Amino acid sequence: MSPEIIILIAVMSLAGASAGMFSGLVPGIHVNTLASLMLIFYPAIGSFVSLFANEIYVPVLLSACIVSASVVHSFVSYVPSVFTGVPDQDNVMSMLPGHRLLLEGKGMVAIRASAIGSIIGAMTAVAAAVPLQYLMMNGLGEYLKSITSAILIMAVIALVLTERPRNWIYASLLIAISGLMGCICMFMPVPFQGLLFDGELLFPLLTGLFGIPVLITAPKNNNVPEQTDDDEYPVTVSSGLKGVLTGSIVGWFPGITATAGAAFTRMFVKEERPERFIALVSSISTAAAVFALITLSVSGKGRTGTMMAVRDILDGSMSGVGNWIFLLMLLSVAIASVIGYTATIRSGKWMSGFISKVNIRKMNLTILAVIAILVLLTAGLWGMAILAISAVIGMMPLNAGIGRVHLSGCLLIPVILLQFGLDTVFLTMF
Repeated sequence: MSPEIIILIAVMSLAGASAGMFSGLVPGIHVNTLASLMLIFYPAIGSFVSLFANEIYVPVLLSACIVSASVVHSFVSYVPSVFTGVPDQDNVMSMLPGHRLLLEGKGMVAIRASAIGSIIGAMTAVAAAVPLQYLMMNGLGEYLKSITSAILIMAVIALVLTERPRNWIYASLLIAISGLMGCICMFMPVPFQGLLFDGELLFPLLTGLFGIPVLITAPKNNNVPEQTDDDEYPVTVSSGLKGVLTGSIVGWFPGITATAGAAFTRMFVKEERPERFIALVSSISTAAAVFALITLSVSGKGRTGTMMAVRDILDGSMSGVGNWIFLLMLLSVAIASVIGYTATIRSGKWMSGFISKVNIRKMNLTILAVIAILVLLTAGLWGMAILAISAVIGMMPLNAGIGRVHLSGCLLIPVILLQFGLDTVFLTMF
């Protein structure tokens, strides 16, 4: 492997990291959208890259750019979740404890915990990538596939059992209602054409369920407390390591998100302190981004939008244990992880520096307006309807005095139906 290709991989990883920071810090813009655009403009981008690189390396370099963007996005997307209350698909469960820490003046504790969990998850996944790739190709992958449905059902049961017995019925109802909304967004042919471009209904769904209620119920007359940062590490390595195994499962199976993985992990891992739970979920999210790359190399299937773009660009040339292209992708992940960690801390410090000077009511009204505009532009009137209905459902746990984690049924229930092949049955019912 020549020094030239390693240098070029580093350069393209930096370019991808910049794209990942943009998609991660701007609510409503997903890294999958950027990957799709790169794929559409691949001929033009490839022609430009070939000006300073051998043509044989062009697909590898563009893939490294996409992989890097995916990893950095998984790091920095937690920052707007904490400071604005707008969740990303993979950090829904950690958004709520993060917002609580913000209202205690400890927003940077949440940011640092997330950054530490993410980099531990990414680096551990990189270290375990080649051995795990070998195991997946020799029976482990098929075994995990056989127990997926059972794991998901256990996760739903675990969500219910986290409540007191008197609240089990209400918790089950919330899982079912949010699950129905998730099925509508994922399965039904809803015409969600935006005013500018087509997005996805998951953004208004998740924002309505988890973000809008936080904005509506926030204190109206007080500012966010002044944020303090003691520059200390709020969590240990163990908090991040606990999420790596779950992250490998999330990266292997289609449709299983970090939220679903975190819900299942709660059955076996108890993290009472919010910063440790944040590190756990962040580790799952970032490790899953790496393990999705392993899945692509083993099965040739892209489990995420970014991996599907990489699959189309490389066209199966990454298969095989220890393949040189696979190793270069891991190098890109390592570079992106260091950049992502630094970007998360710095952007968190920047936002925590002025958030305490902002009036909560004005800030929340501004964020609500921005959310409405983003939904209208990306998902149209149907997206606005989903946002409004989801917001009403998102208020229900607050009124009942139970946890909002049950609303993660919006992701769990559709995946369970997919596992049993019942998504088409759902369509015939409506």
